[in-house]
Amino acid sequence: MRIYSFLVAVLLAGPAFAGEPQVITLNVQNMTCPACPITVKKALEQVPGVSDVKVDFGHKTAAVRLDMDRATIASLTKATADAGFPSTQGK
Repeated sequence: MRIYSFLVAVLLAGPAFAGEPQVITLNVQNMTCPACPITVKKALEQVPGVSDVKVDFGHKTAAVRLDMDRATIASLTKATADAGFPSTQGK
């Protein structure tokens, strides 16, 4: 029973050990039609550590909420480039 209680406590505290989520803005190239943001969003959502993605077709940007302990800017830009949309970190 003691081990069970310990495991439950660890599982419940798990999110407390995660890094503070940050929002990174990417400048995304090659978005030429209204369907492009869907592809960019799906590619970014597949990166471990990403919790939310908002793509702005008009401004050619993607705002990505992520855990910097699990995802990097390099992993984000690789995901978009692999989907055909090279990106760089914005301001």
